[in-house]
Amino acid sequence: QVQLVESGGGLVQAGGSLRLSCAASGRTFNTYTMGWFRQAPGKEREFVAAIRWSGGPGEFADSVKGRFTISLDNAKNTVYLQMNSLKAEDTAVYYCAVKYYGGYDYWGRGTQVTVSS
Repeated sequence: QVQLVESGGGLVQAGGSLRLSCAASGRTFNTYTMGWFRQAPGKEREFVAAIRWSGGPGEFADSVKGRFTISLDNAKNTVYLQMNSLKAEDTAVYYCAVKYYGGYDYWGRGTQVTVSS
């Protein structure tokens, strides 16, 4: 089993920045993808960003392109989501997840991000 713990959420003013972290523990492997998803009240969970263990710039939802970046510390099995130029629409519970094959197999419990306008 793999356990994921998100941290770094909080309240931020529109236009501000926040960095989320997600640390994986337990059984981990070197060939994985780590992703971020979010769910706002009354809305479906949506994809935000993902990065492969091998590196690269990651992939992003259109709604966050140019504002968010994703990075991975392979040694710590920790993924980061740097969120800049935050908007009220970014308010949601943010979840991290790990994919080894097929879909995303492991999920964290989420961290709340609230952006005030």
